[in-house]
Amino acid sequence: MTTFAERVMGAARLNAATYEEVEADETATGQALAVVVLSSVAGGIGAAGLGTAGVVAGTIGALVGWVAWAALTYVIGTQLLPEPQTNANVGQLLRTIGFAGAPGVFRIFGIIPVLGGLVYLVVSVWLLVAMVIAVRQALDYKSTARAVGVCLIGWLVSLAIAAVIAVMFTRTLF
Repeated sequence: MTTFAERVMGAARLNAATYEEVEADETATGQALAVVVLSSVAGGIGAAGLGTAGVVAGTIGALVGWVAWAALTYVIGTQLLPEPQTNANVGQLLRTIGFAGAPGVFRIFGIIPVLGGLVYLVVSVWLLVAMVIAVRQALDYKSTARAVGVCLIGWLVSLAIAAVIAVMFTRTLF
């Protein structure tokens, strides 16, 4: 069995075998949660200026988003776009998607003046690629394009939900 640090490094290296390992290890959900928290805290520090309250709020948001994204990905991937061999549950998606946040720990370097924006851009692309690999492995897809499709549909649904919430919130305020 690999250590937590080895899993985080494997996930950050986009190693499909690491994602398969955490998918299968039902005890790795706590480790996935730790990756989500570490990535969120690193992003908060790297954003320089969020302060403690911002980091805490961002971490809570990341945890809620992680669970919501796993559930949404499960529905899209197993009901809307399954492949014949697709066999997954929400726990598997929680673990793989949690570990897909591993590259996010590098957002801490966003605090470096002048390079911060570039760091965030590079890490954002890295996180996107990790997410696609995590989804592909958790849903047992042979097609990376299908995993991209699941992520794209999930992103569009998330944007629509956020827009509805924003409209409801602004109507409440005004």
